[in-house]
Amino acid sequence: MIQANHVTLRFGKRTLFEDVNIKFTAGNCYGLIGANGAGKSTFLKVLAKEIDTTQGEVIMTEGERLAVLKQDHYAYDNYSVIDTVIMGNSPLYEVMKEKDELYSHTEFTEEDGMRLGELEATFAELGGWEAESDAATLLNNLGVTEEFHYAFMSELAPKLKVKVLLAQALFGNPDILLLDEPTNGLDLAAIRWLEDFLINFDNCVIVVSHDRYFLNRVCTHIADLDYHKIQLYVGNYDFWYESSQLALKQAKEANKKKEEKIKELQDFIARFSANASKSKQATSRKKMLDKIVLEEILPSSRKYPFIDFKVERPSGKEILTVENISKTIDGKKVLNNVSFQMIKGDKIALVGTNDVAKTTLFKILMGELTPDTGTITFGTTIQKSYFPQDNNEYFQEDINLMDWMRKWYQVDDDTILRGFLGRMLFSGDEVFKKVPVLSGGEKARCMLSKCMVESPNFLLLDDPTAHLDLESITALNNGLMKFDSEMILASHDHQLVQTVANRMIELLPEGIIDRRMTYDDYLEDAQVQQLREEKS
Repeated sequence: MIQANHVTLRFGKRTLFEDVNIKFTAGNCYGLIGANGAGKSTFLKVLAKEIDTTQGEVIMTEGERLAVLKQDHYAYDNYSVIDTVIMGNSPLYEVMKEKDELYSHTEFTEEDGMRLGELEATFAELGGWEAESDAATLLNNLGVTEEFHYAFMSELAPKLKVKVLLAQALFGNPDILLLDEPTNGLDLAAIRWLEDFLINFDNCVIVVSHDRYFLNRVCTHIADLDYHKIQLYVGNYDFWYESSQLALKQAKEANKKKEEKIKELQDFIARFSANASKSKQATSRKKMLDKIVLEEILPSSRKYPFIDFKVERPSGKEILTVENISKTIDGKKVLNNVSFQMIKGDKIALVGTNDVAKTTLFKILMGELTPDTGTITFGTTIQKSYFPQDNNEYFQEDINLMDWMRKWYQVDDDTILRGFLGRMLFSGDEVFKKVPVLSGGEKARCMLSKCMVESPNFLLLDDPTAHLDLESITALNNGLMKFDSEMILASHDHQLVQTVANRMIELLPEGIIDRRMTYDDYLEDAQVQQLREEKS
């Protein structure tokens, strides 16, 4: 068990949390959610006692061990992969280091022998004899194969380092597990394994994630950080979203009824307070008026952008034909004889692990790359809009956001332009920010704004959720579900793909797998798995 008692944290005049009281208990997985900048990662650091509170305290059950998913990918460069994982259980690792140091002595004292006896007993008690095999099992399950287990961390690619640090946090069955964005950088197989691991984990987990599907699968509770407080909900992310929206709606409706009643009473009092025959009734209604209290509805720090893709001109019968596309980049064949034809109503998701192949196909469809072989043909009615994975080239000019938006939204009225940007969460002086200094999330909202004002009937979206917060992802998901035309998208957001796409195409070394079905059905389809093995 770990709990925050009256925890307040301030940085200068800025308050992140105030008088927070919450208890996290064993057997539960808590999803910590909140708007960008609300302080989710900081709260995890407070729980880990990496940051001191301004007021209040964090209490943990005596004797329990807390593990944290480390974010510094270079901190362990001088250690082997296996040692890095075992360091997750620091008491065990300290015993191992001291043992090795004593065994390295050329001359052995009686004191050394006694100390070694104590250490060997502690080593066995902490599971030391199984440590390497347990660490290896975790690594294998996360997709770090045995060839890397005894390599130095400095030799690993960034995506493998992410997996090793996750294995480190999970190692040794910690009593309390703090995970900040644990699915970042993981492939689908590793994410699914992690989901199953956490579902079956008996101890306490507190996790921050932008992956709604992940939160829905693993969480038993949602801890909502808003208004500088944390409110606990029983259930997963979808339950929190529905119940919180319902509570807000009910509060607004109740206030509306109260406001109508207040006006009715005020009108009566104004009309009849000077009338002797009605004065008692007016006095009675004044007492009723004094008792009506409007419920305070605080402005949430959580903001949802307005995302709605309007189709100006419906697409015709001919949509897109791709024939025998192949492309080699840096000596490696990225696309191999890719052919498919889109029909009216197709919403294609490019799935699988080959992100380079997906981005290459997008660039060929947009004419940014020329295929080595093959042709693409769009229907004459098609009006495309593109959201690239790397959008930096769109933000090189030293202009402000208003001027950037004018390039795509040609209106003379600044009020209309500011109103549009306001709905995309750019308010006040933010519209005059220079576009090169925008954050990743801000640039993503700009690109979505561009796509909306282009009024396309065909969307090409390459990983559009990568830099978005949960609220923007939810708004995008809802906007794409309403989009009444064709699209091709690639995304690591499971729920987005499941709820938007109706056709899956997986790009493989020996061709493609093409199925008209939902994402969940695709992942469970035995024939797809067999084909994947044949074409890989």
